[in-house]
This record gives sequence, structure tokens and C-alpha cells, in this order.
Amino acid sequence: MIHTPVLLKESVDLLTTKIDGKYFDGTAGFGGHSTEILYRISSKGRLIATDKDQSAFDYCKNKFVDDKRYSIYNTSFKNIDTISKIEFIEKFDGIFADLGVSSFQLDNVEAGFTFREDSSLDLRMNRQEGFTATDFLSDASADSIAKILFEFGEERNSRLIAKKIVELRLKEKITRTFQIKKIIEEITPERFVNKSLARVFQALRIYVNDELGELREFLDKSVDLLNVNGRIAVLTFHSLEDRIVKEKFKYESLSWVCPPGMPICVCEKKQKLKLITSKPIVPTENEIENNRRSRSAKLRVAERV
Repeated sequence: MIHTPVLLKESVDLLTTKIDGKYFDGTAGFGGHSTEILYRISSKGRLIATDKDQSAFDYCKNKFVDDKRYSIYNTSFKNIDTISKIEFIEKFDGIFADLGVSSFQLDNVEAGFTFREDSSLDLRMNRQEGFTATDFLSDASADSIAKILFEFGEERNSRLIAKKIVELRLKEKITRTFQIKKIIEEITPERFVNKSLARVFQALRIYVNDELGELREFLDKSVDLLNVNGRIAVLTFHSLEDRIVKEKFKYESLSWVCPPGMPICVCEKKQKLKLITSKPIVPTENEIENNRRSRSAKLRVAERV
């Protein structure tokens, strides 16, 4: 198996409340959650999926080629509104996103996601669009690099790493993952090297792919594309993503946002969601033992009102 889906039963149990419903899987990956959703819905149901990664798109297109209920698009889930129009779907009964990077992607040397082998410093999910990590590190100031490493990777040593990157590029073009790895190894105590590497590569990947911006856009559009009683389920893997989902769900569950002490409500805020999970669902000890990459997962679910 290329990728083990995380919190599979919990996600699909809470998502698929209507057997004949129309569903959206914004991060198809290698079809783990899509397979389970298709198993739960009837012949009248529909599942529309997207994935930016060409390998994942090709895999799912082939995997589900004979299932007429399924369609997939090689694009970002932020384009859910455009896809819904193409498919003549006014509203969905369930919208799902698994924000984890698949084991296949993390271990893919060609994509530059892994720092365990020397590879091209690319980090794009879709290698046909946008700029690479090499492009960013070649032109950005030390302050800009440090800001990205700190904000998106929560890397405490961000300023020193950025300084070393700028010093290195004066001598040679930074195009390989091991160039970054060597910098971090030279300035980080050995026992912290892997964690620092993970944070730095996470930060660069998030920035290059605008992952947080796309998530916010996806959430904004998804709330308005849900049928009443339709549900949105989002599976996150780090605190930055989880905070965005948590705050969006909470905001849309409020019926007013006026400052305390206001004699009358002037905000005209209307409640759009109710929380199905007051606290995030996390993997069991057994799931973590069988799949170490599930340990940071958090599932949040809300329902349209």
C-alpha cells in the first residue's frame, strides 16, 4: 500500500450521513478515503475529488476509472467552487480534506520532499506551476527566509539558518536538499537535527505551495457550498493548520460577534455551522503504533445549519 489513510473510519462515519448524497474529497491522495466514501454511498451518490499532485491524480483516475459516481480533477481543493459548477452540483452533502502529505510524497526523492536523500530542492505539489524552494532561497532576503522558517516551521533557530543560507548562496547556487541539510547539521546539536530538518522542510513546503492560504480559501468556499445538514470534515497534521480550521469552525458557529457590552447586535452575523466535534478526534494508541505518521493527526467536523 502506498499510503495508509489516517482516522479512516472516524472520518467517513461522521462525513457520510446521506447515502444518495454528493460528496467532495479535496485531497484524494491515493484514494484511501475516497474508496471508503464510495463504499458507503449508493449508486445514486456522487464523489468529486481533486489533487494537485500529478502522481496521485493519475493513480486515482486509473483506480476509479470504472466507477461512474467518481470524478477527479488535477487541481487544488481551493477551486471547489469552479469544480462544483463544472459538475453541475449546487451544494454538497459532505466535504472532506486530509491535509497530510502522503508517505509516497514524503519519500519521493524527485519531488525534493525528503531530506534523507540528496535531491532537487523543489517541494511543489504540482510541478507544472508556481515557484520552487530553490527559486525562493535564491532571491529572498535573510529576514524573509527567517520569517518563513519561524512562522511556518516554528523553527527557533530560523535567523541563524537563514544567515547561513544567504552566506552559502554567495558561493554556490542552492539547488539540492543536502545543501540545506549540511547547514542545519553544522549548527544544530545532533539530537535535535532531525526535528530541525523536519521543521525547515515543512516551512519551505508550506510556503512554496501556499498551503495555509489555500486552506483558508477552501474553508471559506466550502461552508457556502454545503447543503443544510451537510458536513465538513478536515484532518490536520500540525498546529498551524489545526488553528485555522478550529478558528473558522468556531467563527461560523457563532450567531453574533459584537464586542461585549454592546446594547444591541449590529454585526448581522448569522450562524452557518454547528460543531460536531467540540474537541478534535485523535488516533488511538493502536493506530499510532501501526502508523507513526498518524501521531499528530486531528480531525474536526462541523455541520451546516
